[in-house]
Formats: sequence, C-alpha cells, structure tokens
Amino acid sequence: MRQLTATLLLIVILCPWSFAIDRRIKDISDVEHDRTNVVTGLGLVTGLNGTGGSIPPTREFLVSLMQRFGRPIDPEIRAALRNDNRLTTDSMSVVLVTTQLETSAQIGSKVDVTVATLDGATDLNNGVLAATPLLGMDRKVYAVASGRVTTGGIVAVGDAATIQKNHPTTGYARADVERRVAECFVPRAHVRFLLRNPDYETAAKIQDVINEKFMGAAVIDEPGIVRVAVPPRFYQDRFKFISLIQRESVVPDIKARVIINSQTGTVVATETVRISTAAVTHGNISVITGETPLVSQPLPLSQGETVVVPRTEIDLVEDTNPMTVLGETTTVTELAEALNVLGVSPQDLSSIFRLLHKAGVLHAELIIN
Repeated sequence: MRQLTATLLLIVILCPWSFAIDRRIKDISDVEHDRTNVVTGLGLVTGLNGTGGSIPPTREFLVSLMQRFGRPIDPEIRAALRNDNRLTTDSMSVVLVTTQLETSAQIGSKVDVTVATLDGATDLNNGVLAATPLLGMDRKVYAVASGRVTTGGIVAVGDAATIQKNHPTTGYARADVERRVAECFVPRAHVRFLLRNPDYETAAKIQDVINEKFMGAAVIDEPGIVRVAVPPRFYQDRFKFISLIQRESVVPDIKARVIINSQTGTVVATETVRISTAAVTHGNISVITGETPLVSQPLPLSQGETVVVPRTEIDLVEDTNPMTVLGETTTVTELAEALNVLGVSPQDLSSIFRLLHKAGVLHAELIIN
C-alpha cells in the first residue's frame, strides 16, 4: 500500500533590504561608459581521457589547427579525416570560449574564461586548451585563452551504470588580455549614475545625499539615471570625484513584489509586500493505490495453467479543509506565517497568490515563472 500526497512546501526568501540597511551608491548603480564587453572564440581542448567528441567538425577543427601551425596535409588524407567515422577523436573536443572584459582590463592582465563543449564530449576536466584567440564584435583579437581546463564536475561510466556530479562539459581556463576593449571614458562636465533597479524614490535619495556634499550638482534625468555635474576642481581628477560619490550611502526603496518559480517551489517576497484580510479555503487530494494479485489454480486433471490475475485498488480522498482567515499582515514574516497555515504545495501556492492578487488583497506586483 502506498500513498501519493502533495508535498507541502513554502520557501520565502527575505530581500537584503528587509532591515533598511544603508547601501553604498557603488553597490546599487553603475557609472555610464563603465561596462563589460563579451569576447568569444572557438578552440580545441586536447588530452582528454576518452571523453572527447566524435563528430566530423571535431576532425575538421583538428585539420585546421594543424594547418595553422604550418603542417600541410594531403587533400586525400584531409578528406578521410573529415569523413571517416572510424577515426576517433575521443582525446579532444571543440569548445566555445567566452569571457567578459571590463573597460579597465589592461594589456597583459589575466582573466577567467568559460569553456563549453560543442561536439558531444562528456568530460572536459583536466584537458588542455590550445591557444584560442578571443574576438570582439569588431572581429579584432582582444585576448588569447589557453591552459588547463577545470570543471568542478565528475562523471564515471560503467558497463551498466553512469554517475555524474555537477556539469563536466563546462569548465574554466585563463586568458591573457592582448588589447583594451575601450578607454575608460568619463566626460569632463558630468557623470551619470545608472541605477540597477530604476526607481523614482531611490533616485531622489541619491540626488539628496549628493547635493548635501556638492550643492546642486545632482539632477534626476530618468528614474534610473542620476546626472552629477563635475565641480571644476575635479576636472583633472574625475575618477576621484566618482569614488567620493560612490562611497555615499542611501536606503534603496524596493517595490512590493512577489516572484514565484512553480518548478522549484521558490517564493521570493520583498520586505514591502502586504496582504489585507481575506478568507481562503483549499483542499488537498490524496491518491491511495494497492496491488493484491490473485493466483488462479486450474482444476485437477484439467490440463490448465496456473495464472496470476492482477487486482488493483485505487481510492481518491479529498480533504475538506475549513475556510482559513488570513489576517492583515504588516511584515513579510507575518505574510510567510499566514501562508504556511494553509499548508499547500508550490503549484497550489501559485494559484492562491493569483486569486489573492485578483481579489485585490495582495498589495504587490505578482510575477510567476
């Protein structure tokens, strides 16, 4: 006899602003023109222990790599390498190599790159990435990646079973910066701070704290942009001026928002979420199944056969839960306690939030993924 019931789960994550802690302007905004740039390249990881790729592009990439190093290959041999599936390449893998370069990245500095297989390789760990140029959107080389690949994952394969931990087909290597993506440009007259979560009230708080230090310097261009005039005495030292602004602190204003991921059962609620008094009822359904097979014996001398006759018992039980009154909440902790009283699954919780929102008693923006 086994019983299938819905798992009761409610996870509420409190936002870091729950206790109204000051945040540095540096931590909630970015400086215009100070951005990252994606650079990408195709490379070859070698030295794999039988876990590499085995499709034609892997062999083609090997041919191209050999020719790049001045190793000519006869056309017939090249065609065989590309088309003959009997030639294995399980010691290597074609990979996509990517990273993001900051505008402050200097020539000669080292950065981490992400390495991901493209040809069905099962494990890149401890392979060696051949020198791979990383190009920007302008097709110029900005960095060169190479060296040992580490994945943080492991896979073990046996005759009848396979075990895997983490993701062994994506790993990390290092790259040397060969060209700066752009000069770190700061206009002489003003600096614009871009809020990561645009909000009128947060922008106003940033404006006020800056104007207390530099009178009349800050102006709100948009809910997500605060423009600050650079005082003449900082024209030749604008980076120091930016650092003075970034070290100032404000309490960001966060919108009341509930985000539900129905697949993982995770609920994220900001500190300002509130609900008004409402009555909610919810019924759980249990499915009870049991197998009691019967053995049918033939009559003596009947020349019949013994057979097993299946017999399944299925019952469906629906709980008749009484209506629960959720009182008006004033904190996100009270909200979590009120919803936990219902004891519902994440999927049902999604429906309850939708109905509370539709009834007008959930005072927050509702986002369901």
